[in-house]
Amino acid sequence: MTLQPVETLLVAALALLLGRLVNRLIPVLSRYNIPDPVTGGLLFAASMALFGNFSDFRLEFDVSMKPGLLLAFFAAVGLSANLGMLKQGGKRLLQFVIVLIPFLFLQNILGLLVAWGLDMHPLMGLVGGTITLVGGHGTGAAYAERFAEVHNLQSIMELSMTAATIGLVLGGIIGGPLAQWLIKRHHLVGSGEHGEADQDSGDAQASVDAGNFLVVLAATLSALVGGQLLAGWFGEGAVTLPGFLWCLMLGVAIRNALPLIGIRLNDGAIELMSSLTLSLFLVITMMALNLGHVVSLVGPLLLMLIGQAVLAIFYGAWVVYRFVGRDYESAALSASFCGFVIGSTATAMANIQAIARKHGPAPQAMVVTPLVGAFLVDLLNALALTAFLLLPGLGG
Repeated sequence: MTLQPVETLLVAALALLLGRLVNRLIPVLSRYNIPDPVTGGLLFAASMALFGNFSDFRLEFDVSMKPGLLLAFFAAVGLSANLGMLKQGGKRLLQFVIVLIPFLFLQNILGLLVAWGLDMHPLMGLVGGTITLVGGHGTGAAYAERFAEVHNLQSIMELSMTAATIGLVLGGIIGGPLAQWLIKRHHLVGSGEHGEADQDSGDAQASVDAGNFLVVLAATLSALVGGQLLAGWFGEGAVTLPGFLWCLMLGVAIRNALPLIGIRLNDGAIELMSSLTLSLFLVITMMALNLGHVVSLVGPLLLMLIGQAVLAIFYGAWVVYRFVGRDYESAALSASFCGFVIGSTATAMANIQAIARKHGPAPQAMVVTPLVGAFLVDLLNALALTAFLLLPGLGG
C-alpha cells in the first residue's frame, strides 16, 4: 500500500507526536537530547518491520515532499542569521574545518583496520568510513558502483546504502548525549538559561502569532524559490554549489535586507519554521526505513559502524570541543560534528536544535554546521578518499 503525499504527511505528524510523547515519558531520552523525529521515526519503522513479519502488508510512502522540506529548513536557517553573527562565527568556521581534516583520515584508517581484522575486503573499510558516513547515500552509491565494476564486490551497493542508513540513526543518537555531557562537565550555560533577549532584533522576540508567522513563511518561500532558481542558473559553472546552500545564503540576504525597509522577522516564528520543516524531513526519512532489510545486511559492518561512532564521540569530546572554543557553542558544534560525520548535515542540525530547545540558542553552530556540511566536507572527503585509493591494494 502506497500512501499519497498528504497521507504521508499525516503519518509523519503522528510519528513526530509519538516521538515527543515518548521522549517526555522516558526521561533519559530528553535528558540526553535525542531528537523527537529520530525517536518517533525509528519507533514507527520498528513497528512496521515487526508487523511485516506477521503479515504480507507493506506500507510505502510518497516522499516527494522531502526535498522541499529540507530546502525550506535551510532557508529558515539563513533567515535566523545576521551579518554580525556571521562575522563572529568566521573564526569558528575555520577552526571547525581545520579540526575536521585529521578526522577524515582517522575514520578511514579505523575502517581499514576493522576490515582487516574481520577478514573483509579492504575497500569495505572505506565503505564503512567516510564514503558513506561523511559522504552519505549519494557518495556511497557512486563509489559502490565503481567498486562493483572494478573489483566485482558482491552486494556492495546494498551494503553501502545500509551503512549510510545506520549512520543516519547513530548520528542522531550520539550527538545529544555528548553535548549534554560536555555542558554538565564544564558547567556551560546557554543564553536560554539566563532568559537573555536578542538586543539587535527589536521586536523580533515578540510572541508568535499568525501575522508574524505569515511574514516568515513568505520570506522562507522566497528564499526557497529564489535559491532553486539560482542553483539552476549557476549549476553549470566551474564550481557547483548545492541547492540548499543557495537557499541558505538567500535567506541570510533577506534577513539582513528587510530591516532596511522597516521589516523585522520574528525569531520565534523563524525557529518554529526551521524546527517544523527539519522535524518533518527527518521523521519521514526515519519512518520510511526498511529496518528488516537493514538488519539482514548489516553483519560485521555493524561492528565497524559502532567503532566509528565511538571514535566520533571521543574526537568530538576531546578534540573538537577543545579546539573550537571550550564554550557552549563548542559543545553544540561537537554534537553537530557527530551528526554529520556519522549521519548527515540534517542530522547534525537536528542535534543542535534539540540542544537549543533545552539550553538556549547556539547561533554560530547553526550557521557553521551547514556551511561546512554543504560542500567543504565533500571536497575534503574527496581529497582524502583519493589519497587512500592510491594505496596498494585499494586503487583500481
